[in-house]
Amino acid sequence: MKLELVATCLFGLEHLLGEEIEALGYERISTIDGRITFLGDLEAVCLSNIFLRYAERVFIKVGSFRAESFDELFEGTRALPWSNFIGRDDAFPVKGHAIKSKLHSIPDCQSIVKKAVVRSLGERYGISVFPEERVKLQIEFFILNDMATLMIDTSGTPLHKRGYRRDALGAPIRETLAAAIAAISRPRENVLLWDPMCGSGTIAIEAAMQMRGIAPGVSRSFAAEEFPFIDKKLWLSAREEARDGEHPTEFQAYASDIDPSAVALAEKNVRLAGVSDTVKVFSMDARRISAEGRRGTIVTNPPYGERLGTRSEAERLYVEIGEHFRSLSPWQVYVITSHPSFERFYGKRADKVRKLYNGMLPCYLYQYFKR
Repeated sequence: MKLELVATCLFGLEHLLGEEIEALGYERISTIDGRITFLGDLEAVCLSNIFLRYAERVFIKVGSFRAESFDELFEGTRALPWSNFIGRDDAFPVKGHAIKSKLHSIPDCQSIVKKAVVRSLGERYGISVFPEERVKLQIEFFILNDMATLMIDTSGTPLHKRGYRRDALGAPIRETLAAAIAAISRPRENVLLWDPMCGSGTIAIEAAMQMRGIAPGVSRSFAAEEFPFIDKKLWLSAREEARDGEHPTEFQAYASDIDPSAVALAEKNVRLAGVSDTVKVFSMDARRISAEGRRGTIVTNPPYGERLGTRSEAERLYVEIGEHFRSLSPWQVYVITSHPSFERFYGKRADKVRKLYNGMLPCYLYQYFKR
């Protein structure tokens, strides 16, 4: 079955996600902020959910059409081939959102889409009442500039939830963003990666998973595993391919923190992620770390707000780590924060700044390259 698939991501990660999709062997059709459409098949549903590090969800695109009125939304939705995916006893709840469009009432759009799908399936199955007792297929609509796209969510739980981080400290960095930051820092076997304010340990864990070839979704489940039109053998084959791609590495990461509760949580998460032999977790003040003659890269998300207390405390920390991290030269430093004046307090202008998002929170990745 040839399909159009849609992978969504945090704003700023489109380029990395697109490269991942192409590395899996699939052709990109279009890219807009936060989503990439590509050509695939049922096997691609399995592989993309298991292998994509930077995607938030993977959808099957059922179709798209212009919808400037509720009548157009109803008729356009009704005309789509819903019976190719949804059985007469399946559940099909509807949710979605609209941006820069005449149809801006989400509850009204939900109601119209639901009625249209019921009408379409009713015409196909010859019934008017659906029990919705079996497999759940979540329908999602996305209306942008009056163009409606109707999709079915194959992921279920968002893909950033790998399964190893069952608990987290306040305001944690999302796993997909941590993976992106780790990738941007270019982890290498002969260079130590150190997160000296590790919190839950996510950045170090994601770097270790990349370097060991551990697919991010290999140990979790997905909504589409219950879809009757996807052969379970495809999921078994995709997981086998993922396991076969794992390999040992000489790469090493340090995850340290001054907070004992953070260290304990990071140790737990590292163990659950299966990277204990790659990530070393311990307690240390970030303002006291030592290069010890090794080549290294600092990649960190300094605590702010909930974990640190006040804005002034955060700014004082930035001053102190700026002074100390520069003493570790020629180490590279990658710091992500939402603070708008980080460079001023850190004491040095970054060589490169990249705007990213942690959920809907705009952040900046400050990159300091060795001289």
